[in-house]
Amino acid sequence: MGPSAFGLHQPTVDRIAADLAAAHALGVELAVVVGGGNIFRGVQVSAQGVDRATGDYMGMLATVMNALALAAALMRQGVQTRVLSALDMPAVCETYTRPRALAHLDRGRVVIFAAGTGNPFFTTDTAAALRAIETGCDALLKATQVDGVYTGDPKTDPTATRFDRVTHDEVLQRDLKVMDAAAFALARENALPLIVFSIHEPGSIPAVICGGGRATIVTS
Repeated sequence: MGPSAFGLHQPTVDRIAADLAAAHALGVELAVVVGGGNIFRGVQVSAQGVDRATGDYMGMLATVMNALALAAALMRQGVQTRVLSALDMPAVCETYTRPRALAHLDRGRVVIFAAGTGNPFFTTDTAAALRAIETGCDALLKATQVDGVYTGDPKTDPTATRFDRVTHDEVLQRDLKVMDAAAFALARENALPLIVFSIHEPGSIPAVICGGGRATIVTS
């Protein structure tokens, strides 16, 4: 949503698509998981009387909208892209299966995973960790609001310090906020490296893939 309060901010979508296109041009196989909080948050609506499972399914639909918008922006950049949804909606996009995702990656296409895991009560972080492990990714890049993992929230704690590198075990011992518990457990159990960086920095995606940029690397 960029600087807007809601919805899609097209210049921001285009900037992220350009970063993804630059990363793809490096020759890496690239898969993307998108959330839907700029359009809808299931947790918030469930607090207003909608049951949690229904609210989460509504949130999944929002992620499909974002995935389609990002795919269109990537296609305008000349990058072949496919959206795979964990919820079956063949009139809109392909349904996720692991063999289908791997086939698209083998053909050099960017794959965008939408609708989370397809199950309520699981976050986008968990979907990202799950898909990364399923498709054999070398690392999971978490694009977030800050430029890495800190000892506290740098927006509210002026004493918070940033890590360049930290282990999965240290994250648990220090109770650092990297991602939700289910997602982090998946990453830790499968020795999946995490790279946490800011989504707001232009060029950050290809930079961290090349080992540069400002980020925190979480490894076993």
